[in-house]
Amino acid sequence: MLSLSNPNPNLPKSLLSQSPSNSSFPILKNPKMFFAPNNSPQNLASSTPSSAPTSPTKLAASDAQNDVVLGSTLVVVSFYKFADFPDHADLRAPLKQLCRQLCVSGGIILAPEGINGSICGTRESVEKVIGFIQSDERLMGLRQVESPVSPEEEAIHHGHTSSSPLAAGEDAPFRWDHVRVKLKKEIVSLGMPSVSPIEKVGKYISPKDWNALISDPDTVVIDVRNDYETRIGKFKGAVDPTTSAFREFPSWVDDQYQPDKAQNEIECDNSAANMSQTEGPKLPPRVAMYCTGGIRCEKASSLLLSKGFKEVYHLEGGILKYLEDIPKAKSLWEGECFVFDKRVSVDHGLVQGTFKLCYGCKQPVSDADMEAPEWEYGVSCPYCYSSKSEEEKERARARQRQFENWGVIGGPDKGRRPARTVDGNEKSKAANSNV
Repeated sequence: MLSLSNPNPNLPKSLLSQSPSNSSFPILKNPKMFFAPNNSPQNLASSTPSSAPTSPTKLAASDAQNDVVLGSTLVVVSFYKFADFPDHADLRAPLKQLCRQLCVSGGIILAPEGINGSICGTRESVEKVIGFIQSDERLMGLRQVESPVSPEEEAIHHGHTSSSPLAAGEDAPFRWDHVRVKLKKEIVSLGMPSVSPIEKVGKYISPKDWNALISDPDTVVIDVRNDYETRIGKFKGAVDPTTSAFREFPSWVDDQYQPDKAQNEIECDNSAANMSQTEGPKLPPRVAMYCTGGIRCEKASSLLLSKGFKEVYHLEGGILKYLEDIPKAKSLWEGECFVFDKRVSVDHGLVQGTFKLCYGCKQPVSDADMEAPEWEYGVSCPYCYSSKSEEEKERARARQRQFENWGVIGGPDKGRRPARTVDGNEKSKAANSNV
């Protein structure tokens, strides 16, 4: 029988904490209120759980643009929160409006189970957006990770304002002055509605205690990310499920550990009426999981607990928080961490990494990958070349030509092949053939 309270005595006592403190994920300090003057701070939180946040007051777009052009420091903040949020759609319009007014770019997902997003903008603008989201008491205490933006990236952003005919260059962390706020069934897609981190979740482990946990020989370390992410970096000794999507993780768990069968046999072995000597599959005594920012581990740990796993831990704040807090000299991380924005990857200290993005398949590619014969900028790479048809590659080439001609996707030809020029003789022949 696996024990619920039998961790290795050599592990730090702090590993046993059931829930994280909010101080590990601080709310951005002192966001300046952007609500109408008659909205007092007491009214910022919803009066009832089903209430939507107060609508922001309209800001002059020119003022927001002036703040940007003056060279304010940019930050990237990733955040999420699982919550009972059935009226999530009501937040979409005011949130998108506010981001546009403040020139905050990025992507945000709203779902009945909560919110998940990553945004970029001036610190003041990002604080205002975070403050507006948390004005709904169900979304208070967002888990946040902040990443710096390099001076080179800031120059790209500041060079493209609303007065420019072009959007930000493709090397910018996000397309400037563009935000996507999407409505989905889940903020992270597992495809199992019965799995809810709101009801039960694994034990959170802070970055400072993570090394001790995963160095213990009785701990099985599982990378919950996908194969294109694990390919460029992972923790030393971690198990890679080699999934191409998070929805494949439950099947991998069933194939790898047969948890339902193992649980049944454990119960039978402990029954006086059954003395079978058959040794069935065994669940690992302790599991430690990690992902980019922590959100996938919330669902993965809830899944494992529902399948009979006893000791389930996950890295608080994910890889990003670990790389931010743990010096490289003491780190057990190997490689770089893939991120879902145009930085592509980050290293210790959350500085931008060395990987680029293949726009054919959206996978990270190294300098060596770009030397391969399958590499064609904007079209294909060694990881997608064989899976793409010539028609798909030609469409990608047309898209790339259009980007080079107009600076953004969405110019006059919309990614179509340029029309073939017809000279006078050809026109005459065509006319005669129609007679």
